[in-house]
Amino acid sequence: MKTRTGKWALGVLILAVVTTTACKSKREAGQANPDPAHNSQNALDWAGMYQGTLPCADCPGIQTTLTLSEDGGYTLQTSYLERGDSVFTETGQFTWDDAGGKITLDGDGQKLQVGENRLIQLDREGNRITGTLADHYILEKIDDTLIGKYWKLVELHGKPVEPGSTMKEPFIRLTAVSNRVEGTGGCNGMGGAFELKAPNRIRFSHMVRTMMACENMEIENDMIGALETADSYHASTDTLQLFRARMAPLAKFVAVPDK
Repeated sequence: MKTRTGKWALGVLILAVVTTTACKSKREAGQANPDPAHNSQNALDWAGMYQGTLPCADCPGIQTTLTLSEDGGYTLQTSYLERGDSVFTETGQFTWDDAGGKITLDGDGQKLQVGENRLIQLDREGNRITGTLADHYILEKIDDTLIGKYWKLVELHGKPVEPGSTMKEPFIRLTAVSNRVEGTGGCNGMGGAFELKAPNRIRFSHMVRTMMACENMEIENDMIGALETADSYHASTDTLQLFRARMAPLAKFVAVPDK
């Protein structure tokens, strides 16, 4: 009886070792071959527009806008700060690595890691860049529903802006390249810069405008004041509202066919 018990115990021990080894092998295999259904390519909403200012060896930075399309195409726009207004545009296709976590642009072979609402620029070997500037090699996803549209002003501080109440139709247009905003307050042409950050944060720079004098300048002055004090927004396909903190909307715009 003692002999049988000893053999039974030895058998249980061997079975436990075999089971543990098999589980370990499965875990290691899973690490080497990640589940293709739960990688960045398949699990994240990665298509869209990304922006950031990347480090530059001999300038303050490279303002970068990268748009990724569902069909594997991309548009890369870059401008070098303090080197004029030149914008360099590159289009092409990108490919995913086998693990579905990194992409390579076919134009210059640039590699990027795809994360939640961000792209991280990698070195030529596909590794994360280290050092004091490591956190600057990041492009953040922005809400591109605001970009490129003709936004007509329809309301200021809760009061409607009636058509024909100003010499020109007040509007703004946001351009991704160089983060420029342009438009008119109803009299003067104006322009400046803007910055978008998640979630729904927006900042406009001081607006520069021409110096014409018109009737009903109050609308233009209030519109510029709304832009310069806004810190957040709410946007849909055809409506844009600007806010300051938790206050009522400063201004409301609607998207109209391009003019």
